[in-house]
Amino acid sequence: MTRPQTDRGPLGVETVGMTMKFGAFTALDNVSIKITPGSFHALLGENGAGKSTLVKCIMGFNRPTSGQLLIQDREVTIPNPNAAHAHGLGMVYQHFTLVPSLTGAENLVINRSDIPQVIHWATEAETLEAFMQTMPFDVPLHVPVKNLAAGEKQKLELLKQLYLGRQFLILDEPTSVLTPAEADELLGMVRDMTLSKGLTVLMITHKFREVTAYADDVSVLRRGQYVGGGKVADMSHADMAAMMIGEKELSKKDTRKDALGDTVLAMSDILAIDRSGLKPIQIARLNVRAGEIVGIAGVSGNGQTELMELLAGQRPYERGNIEVKGEPYTATRKEARKSNVRYLPEEPLNNACAPKMSVAQNISFRDFDVAENAKPTFWLNNKQINAKADHLVGDYNVKTTSIDSPIADLSGGNVQRAVLARELTGDVDLLIISNPCFGLDFSAVAEIRARIMAARNGGTAVLLISEDLDEILELSDRVIVMSEGKVAFETPIGTADIAEIGQYMAGHA
Repeated sequence: MTRPQTDRGPLGVETVGMTMKFGAFTALDNVSIKITPGSFHALLGENGAGKSTLVKCIMGFNRPTSGQLLIQDREVTIPNPNAAHAHGLGMVYQHFTLVPSLTGAENLVINRSDIPQVIHWATEAETLEAFMQTMPFDVPLHVPVKNLAAGEKQKLELLKQLYLGRQFLILDEPTSVLTPAEADELLGMVRDMTLSKGLTVLMITHKFREVTAYADDVSVLRRGQYVGGGKVADMSHADMAAMMIGEKELSKKDTRKDALGDTVLAMSDILAIDRSGLKPIQIARLNVRAGEIVGIAGVSGNGQTELMELLAGQRPYERGNIEVKGEPYTATRKEARKSNVRYLPEEPLNNACAPKMSVAQNISFRDFDVAENAKPTFWLNNKQINAKADHLVGDYNVKTTSIDSPIADLSGGNVQRAVLARELTGDVDLLIISNPCFGLDFSAVAEIRARIMAARNGGTAVLLISEDLDEILELSDRVIVMSEGKVAFETPIGTADIAEIGQYMAGHA
């Protein structure tokens, strides 16, 4: 292996004819991409396009079947991630790599290559304090990672790579859980580091606005192949989308219909305790009407997760009332069935599925114990279960080798489609969803948002909890901002101001 780089300047990285095969399947086919030193390079492509495989080859998780990797125009072999780190390469992954039982500070310090056998924590604390002063957001470094919200963990992952001084940084959807102001400040800071020739960045993203605003160059993968790219200044969003999806047409949302009905969900005077057991969740009033999407915006960790848990019956509350269609609601299976309440939680594979059970079995969870005559039954009707699964898999375009395959074998987008197929089948009066498109590709996002809008237009009351403000603004009729466990702001979409919403999300209003 070539001796690792020791200078502190930005690194240039190039893949030349990189191919990665898994048996008969070619995940990466002769891909050549050049990321010049000190540049901000965006990598686009749908799920399954080869983006993850490419960066895993760069980082040493995969050994490419053929092709070369060049760093500073010198061919290198990266047998493992430690070798990648020694060369100055770092990555913020989609899945967290933090030690849950350790604090944020401990996670940062233990990842240093020069960590002493005996750590002088007073000195480390001073160093970390000075480092945090240069960051555009705050993360509680002295709290165990297991107690942090998903967004806080994502920020800590990014902080870790910057703290370790990587010279080439791969960012995998880095702003998914940040406010617009935080996202712009963060990417602006990273952009400034590339302009000052201190860092090279390769960013995987699905947000064209971020590509246009911050990237110098863009490369697009489709079905494992490089299909185009170039200077961002020379390309429109339509150009990028066309390269990503090829001949395929994106799902189009229905025209928004104005047909508000009666109140379906009503929450009042709610008091509960957050996951830390220290802070209150207080919701004075929150209503959702039929034929309406109410979007809950907010930075991760401000009570959105607890709100979902309250409505799903997973978190007790000390006082207050939750009603669905005018009747008390405690989220029992009987009540949910009677009131036609459905859920699409965040990370549905972990929170709404039995991963080892089949696609068909997971789709049947709502009604496996109901016979065709709508009466309860104690006997599984596998013929009925499979027939329904076959229909919904086709209707919702769930890509699976078989309805008998474990649902854990599906990609993230297809798990979302399968769960959404289950939850939107039949009469749905209230749909409660959390981050439905997190980490999904361009076409999957379009399809799922189209399904949500169609449900709304069909008279369903939709409560949309999302940390993607673009998603909130695109789908919602009303926007509610949660901050510090409370409803901090509410506005109709027609008069929504993104700067004002961002201020309330950040707690500055």
